[in-house]
Parts: sequence; structure tokens; C-alpha cells
Amino acid sequence: LQVKPDNAATSVGDIKIQNANVITQPELTAKGPAVISATVFNSGTKDQKLTAITVNGTGASATLKAASGSGTITVPAGGSVVIGGKGNASAVLASGREAVKDGDIQPLTFAFSSTGKVQLGAYVVPAKNYFVGFGPTQMPQPSGSPSASGKPSGSASPSTSGKPTASATPSGTASQSAHQGH
Repeated sequence: LQVKPDNAATSVGDIKIQNANVITQPELTAKGPAVISATVFNSGTKDQKLTAITVNGTGASATLKAASGSGTITVPAGGSVVIGGKGNASAVLASGREAVKDGDIQPLTFAFSSTGKVQLGAYVVPAKNYFVGFGPTQMPQPSGSPSASGKPSGSASPSTSGKPTASATPSGTASQSAHQGH
């Protein structure tokens, strides 16, 4: 039917990018990171690595992480990768509010290992309504990520209600939710 989606999408060689958005903090006055969400398809016969996402004209570059929480984002041959949202790969812009403005269409450049640079205009939207689950959270400090590897950290229980009998349950659910994201 050749129906064109009303969202940012482009295709270069084997790579197709759809639903590209830059999602900022929900409140205009809130400082902090923004995230990039997109779905990247690879119709080729070999895997490609997403090596960078940069915000054209600002010099800002996103910090990329695979769905496992570390490593590079690989778009499998004949498959796709979702960037943004719980349990997916992530692309975080540290100074989101300074780099982009809500309501704009922000040119982004996605760099791939084989295809090279792919540019498209992404919609800039606050983390409200449909985008709540995809938007930036108050980003945890990097020191919290190693504890997700196996054993529950002691830092989870002091933040509970303070009852010694209840502290085992919250730290148990904290480690479960950390494992569900992997």
C-alpha cells in the first residue's frame, strides 16, 4: 500500500531505521539526560555494529549500551534491535536539554560498522503520555551497575522502611528486577 509512517524513518543499504525519537525529561525545567529511541533493522547477511549516534550540529554523542547493560549494540543479520525502553539497548545523551528542544525535528547520525553513516531527523518529545516508559529515568549512578551482575548489594536494604524483617524481601526483588532487565 506504500503507506508512509508519520514517524522518522530512513533506509540506507541493508540498514533501516524506524520510529526515531529523542525523548527528553518530562518537565521543561528538568535538567538531565535525554534518550534516543529507535528500531534498527538489518536486512543484510552479516551482523553490523552500531558504533555511534551523534546529534548533528551540537557535537553531542550518545552513550550506547547493549541490552545486556554493557558492550556494543549489534544489529544481527536479518534481524533488528530496539533502542530505548526497559530491557532494550540504550542510547543516552548526557546533556539532553542543552542539545535538543522539544517539538523540533533533530537531525541525528547513526554510524554502523559496514553501512557507515545514516542520517535522519528524529522527533524530539518529552517523556509524557506514550513515551513515559521510553524516556529518561533519573539515571542511576554508574556505581550501581556492577551489583546487578550477581549478588544483591547491601545498598538496597538501607533504603527500605527500616524494619529488619522486611529488608530481605526488598533486596530480593531488587536483584530479581536487575536480572529481568538482562
